[in-house]
Amino acid sequence: MKIKICGITRLEDALAAVEAGADALGFMFYAASPRCITPAHATPIIRALPAFIAKVGVFVDASELDVRSVIEECGLDTLQFHGQETPEFCRRFRQKVIKAFCIRDRDSLQATAAYSSETWLLDSYVPGKPGGTGATFNWAFAAQAVQSGGRVILAGGLTPENVGAAVQQVHPYAVDVCSGVESGPGWKDAGKIKAFVQAARTAGARRI
Repeated sequence: MKIKICGITRLEDALAAVEAGADALGFMFYAASPRCITPAHATPIIRALPAFIAKVGVFVDASELDVRSVIEECGLDTLQFHGQETPEFCRRFRQKVIKAFCIRDRDSLQATAAYSSETWLLDSYVPGKPGGTGATFNWAFAAQAVQSGGRVILAGGLTPENVGAAVQQVHPYAVDVCSGVESGPGWKDAGKIKAFVQAARTAGARRI
């Protein structure tokens, strides 16, 4: 199982996540996010990361031109789309693609079917928000997506205290945390990151 730490804005937080054992780091290229980072700020952080760490750019309804510009400047290897991006749009890029969905109820899962070639990130539904709210949702819906054959990244309100239970119930491909390991928006807590990774790894080992 993979672990992604999202909303990185500082080099020290990125290195703490790597040291703790994270597999991927997410960078928010979305102006409305309190964790927004500019390409100029993200680039030196990304260049300091080991090659084995996935560098994920998070976008919300950005134009293809803007996405490609950030890819070129920052060296992203994975793209995460949180808006109304179509399957055709997602297929325009050679990088790995994660398509995010905000889950309100069982019917929310129907939208994932059109994106069968992508990894699905399942996040909480909050009106007017594209994700990253720190709210949880009914994990049974995520478990259903996993059972249907989807490659699911579970997000939404995960913390060091509840990620173990989430992994045990959902059996996701990966877990994604943002506010659950922060001391403030965009400011990660190294102790919380370490506790989160340990809890997720322990739960993942138990399910084998």
